Amino acid sequence: MADEYFYALTLKGAKASEVWDPEGKGAEDYQGGHKLIIKQALLGPEAADGEVNVIQVEVMTWKESIKIPVAVLKSGSSNQVLLDLSFPDPPVTFSLIQGSGPVHIIGHHLIGSPIEEFEDMDEMDDEMLDDEEEGEEGAGVNDVKRKRKLSNIEENEEEDEDDDEGPKNKKAKTTNAKGKTPVKNAKKK
Repeated sequence: MADEYFYALTLKGAKASEVWDPEGKGAEDYQGGHKLIIKQALLGPEAADGEVNVIQVEVMTWKESIKIPVAVLKSGSSNQVLLDLSFPDPPVTFSLIQGSGPVHIIGHHLIGSPIEEFEDMDEMDDEMLDDEEEGEEGAGVNDVKRKRKLSNIEENEEEDEDDDEGPKNKKAKTTNAKGKTPVKNAKKK
């Protein structure tokens, strides 16, 4: 079960920056997972008219750190933007790379279950693995039966193919359109 909390920050001033890193803030007694979801960015009413403000995010991907702009706000024309950004792993750095703000960023901070609850889950996983292994041991007999069935089906298919070819080295019987065998012209005496 995850707990959900309101999250907000304000970037104000040139080159303002803020880091979201709940695991780095001494929460050693709590080892649950953290996730940040950003829903909106908006300019404060005191933002300079016509000034462009660019919000950049720096995050770790599975391979490397990347920096990417996520919102461009301009006082008087686009004062807010709706976002749907999900950051499953801290740290996340928000920066105001252009403009002087203030820019408000709003979202949710999700906190997963502590490790203690996962110990019960580990026990359940072990039991499920044991059940699967028992099922695999009993499956050996079924596999042999299945292989026998498949080989019988293949043999029957081969016999059917032989029947389709017809008798070998025999002349095929011909029939006319009415389904009767033509009679050879008998010699008249």
